[in-house]
Formats: sequence, C-alpha cells, structure tokens
Amino acid sequence: MAHNAAGRRIRKRRLKADINVVPYIDVMLVLLIIFMVTAPLLNLGVDIELPQTNAKPIEQKKEPVVVSVDPEGHLFLTLQGAEQEALSAEQLSAKVGAFVQSNPDVPVFIQGDRKANYEVVIDAMVLLQNAGVPKVGLMSQPGEAIQR
Repeated sequence: MAHNAAGRRIRKRRLKADINVVPYIDVMLVLLIIFMVTAPLLNLGVDIELPQTNAKPIEQKKEPVVVSVDPEGHLFLTLQGAEQEALSAEQLSAKVGAFVQSNPDVPVFIQGDRKANYEVVIDAMVLLQNAGVPKVGLMSQPGEAIQR
C-alpha cells in the first residue's frame, strides 16, 4: 500500500466501466412524445391539385346500370338499356341490390347533373354501396382539357 507524507493511505479510485443511461432514456422518452404528437398532424391538410384531362371512354362488355341524379336531387334508375324510371332511395337500394346480386360483374355508374347538390350524389354512392355494389363509378361528359 502506498502512503503519503502524512502517513495516510492513498486509495486508488477504481474506474467505473458502466455507462449512465438515465439521461439517454429521458431524451428518448421526450422524443417519443414529440413524434407521437406530431405524426398525426403530418397527414392532415395536404393540398393537391388533380389533373384535368379528357378521359377516354371505358369499354364495357355488359350494359351498365346507371343511377341518375337530377338538379332537384331525384333519383332515376336505368337497368341495362331499359327505360329510365324514377325511384325513392329505398326502392333504388332494393332494386339495384337484387340486380347486382344476380349479376355480380355488372358495372354500376352514377350520372349526376352538374347543378345537382354534391351531397346527394355522395349519398347515392353510399346507398349503392350499402345495397351490395362493390364498385361505383362516376359518369361525365367529355370536354376540353384545361390549358395551363
């Protein structure tokens, strides 16, 4: 053992080989909370501008089922080339549901008037999906592409 001039023992300090991880854990938890709060905010409010073009018509093997919405919000049904008939929402749902169940591959489209309320067109889409229609398409008139 080593002694100093006063006769006291000198202790050699042992080196500590451990890493103190408590500050790192604190930093990690703070970062975790920050990312948990900000991650949902990153997906909200994304502004996109969809392209405007002339779409080519879809070629169908079967005659489609067409649900029309007039400017007043009334619903009309045309089943594979038959006469167009005015129906209530319940009648439309029952008729289209039964027809699509017997013909599952038939295409179903909604033809909304340009002056029709957008909410009525969306309600018609939801009505058709609740009736068992797997895919609903929207019809439009061909027009000129917007020049930029």
